[in-house]
Amino acid sequence: MRPRIVYVHGSGPKQRAELLRSQWDRALFGRDVGDTSQLAYWAPVLHPEPLPDTFPDPLEGRPRAVAAAEAEDEAETPAHPLLEDPAQFVARTAAEAKAVRGAAGESVRDRAGGAVLGGWLRDMTYLAEALALAEEPHPGRGEEPLPRALPLPRPARTAMFRLLVRHIFEDVHAYFFGGAGPAVRQVVSDALDATEAARERDGGGPLVVVGHSLGSVVAYEVLAARNTRVDLFVTLGSPLAVTEVRDCLAAPPAVPDGTALWLNASDARDLVALDHTLRPEYAPPGRITDLLVSNGSANHHGIAEYLADPLVQEPVRRVFSRIA
Repeated sequence: MRPRIVYVHGSGPKQRAELLRSQWDRALFGRDVGDTSQLAYWAPVLHPEPLPDTFPDPLEGRPRAVAAAEAEDEAETPAHPLLEDPAQFVARTAAEAKAVRGAAGESVRDRAGGAVLGGWLRDMTYLAEALALAEEPHPGRGEEPLPRALPLPRPARTAMFRLLVRHIFEDVHAYFFGGAGPAVRQVVSDALDATEAARERDGGGPLVVVGHSLGSVVAYEVLAARNTRVDLFVTLGSPLAVTEVRDCLAAPPAVPDGTALWLNASDARDLVALDHTLRPEYAPPGRITDLLVSNGSANHHGIAEYLADPLVQEPVRRVFSRIA
């Protein structure tokens, strides 16, 4: 008997699958655990080209990613200034998401998509602007600068936040309304099938499923549609509690059948996880634990920081310790 873990990554282009799986392993366990872990690598459904090995995921908020975000926004400066008004950014991002899908064959549900998710997009954008302003240094009494949460000036913070908002919103929109959902879910379902087959060969063993960001939504929908026995379901930086996202789910919110325990962790400053508590909506609440953790990435959404948090690591390692 061996424990197994399945990772489901979030939005945006990613590095190649094996490298990404190893990075998650090292953040969570401190080492690569080999075939004990499996990554449901669905990025190519929406982003055919992987990121170079040496280039960090822009949504991770690492230094090079921050620079890339700034460069991307600066390239748009003539038409869209870096500190563009949030309301204008919301309208433009919604229009861009619709343009990515294209108008051909668009259903009534597709046309309603922008309105359905619009409130979430608006709230993400205005919170991003508030955080960028709040984390600027302001002189206190005696002109001493107040401490800053992160060593980034407002333009860098705004660029990083808006890159996060744009990628997250576009991919969530494509998942729910752009026809990408079935293909993305199939990748996750195939990964779970492979893991279940390996568990049968090993004589059983506990299973942990970890979903980040949009990946938590995909993992949830797949688990809700099947009867996989999951000892611990972990959602990190998840939008599953956000009303607009919850309204798009195929089934009423509930703990998936077969899931023994659900741990939901988020940072209070994470734009994607605007609502941090699943327990009020996903019954039975006794099987869910909602935690607030401190994610120190530049946008407070980075998966490496979530996985490295002791409040996330300890429950996963406790499940794994059942087989010693």
